[in-house]
Amino acid sequence: MKWRNISMANVLIIGATGSVGRVTRQYFLDNTDDQLTLMARSTGRLGQLNAERERAIAGSVTDPAALKAALAGQDVVFAALSGNLAGMAKHLVAAMDEAKVNRLLFIASMGIYNEIPARVGGGNLADNPILQGYRDAADVVEASDLNYTVIRPGWFDNGNDTNYQVTKKGEPFGGHDVSRKSIADLVVRLAHNETLGSRDSLGINRQ
Repeated sequence: MKWRNISMANVLIIGATGSVGRVTRQYFLDNTDDQLTLMARSTGRLGQLNAERERAIAGSVTDPAALKAALAGQDVVFAALSGNLAGMAKHLVAAMDEAKVNRLLFIASMGIYNEIPARVGGGNLADNPILQGYRDAADVVEASDLNYTVIRPGWFDNGNDTNYQVTKKGEPFGGHDVSRKSIADLVVRLAHNETLGSRDSLGINRQ
C-alpha cells in the first residue's frame, strides 16, 4: 500500500549501501512518493538512481561538510551505520541540531538493554560485549533533544514477510529473527508518523 494519503517527506538514508539500507531504500521507492537522499562512503555501490526521486552524496557522518550538505532540507534521517557507532551518533546528533532536522530513526541491536528473555535464547549485552557499541550509540541518541526512535532489530534475514512484532523499551524482546523488509516497513511507518515511537526505543522481531 502506497502512503499517498500522507504528505511526501524528504528522507536521508545514511548507510544506503548496507544490507538494511538497500532494502529500506527500495521499500521507500515502492511504497511512498518520498524524495530520497542516499549517503554512502562509496556512491558507486548504489547502482542506478531514480532520477526523479533520488540523489546521492558521498561521505561519512564524520565528514562535517558532507553531512551538512546531506541534511539540507530533510524531514527525516534514517541511519543504519557500522563502525564507531557512538562517535558517529555524536556527529549526527550535533549536525542535526545545527541543521534543525529533528526526526531521527537509528538502527541499534536487540539485547542492548538485556531485554531478551531466556525463553527466546539470550544474546544480551551482559553476555555479549560486542553489543556495547550499539548501547553506547543508543545512549547518545537518547540523551539528545531530537525526536528520535531507536530501532532494535533481531537477527535480520532476507525473508519477504512483514509479519513482525514491536516491543518498547522495558518490555521483553519477542524473538530472535526479523526480515529486512519488516525493518523497512517499520522505518517507513515511523518516517510518516512523528508521534509513533517518539523518543522511544523499539524492538522488532518476526511475530
